[in-house]
Amino acid sequence: MKPKHSKAPAQTVVKDIRRPTRKQYNAEEKRRIVLEGLRGEDSIAALCRCEGISQGILSVFRTFGTDGCIN
Repeated sequence: MKPKHSKAPAQTVVKDIRRPTRKQYNAEEKRRIVLEGLRGEDSIAALCRCEGISQGILSVFRTFGTDGCIN
C-alpha cells in the first residue's frame, strides 16, 4: 500500500510559484557596473549576463551616469 502524500498548503505553493521581485540597484552598484562596462575587459553581453541585467538597463545606467544623476 502506498503512503499518502502530504499536500502543501496553498499559500506555500503560491509562494513557490511567484517570481522574485526586481532587484533594486543603489547608486554605488550602478556606478560600478557602468565603470566595468567602460573598462572593456569583457563584452557588454558578458557583463550583463554576469550582473543579471539586460543591455537596455545598462544603457539607462550609462545615460544617467553621464548626466551625473545616478541615484
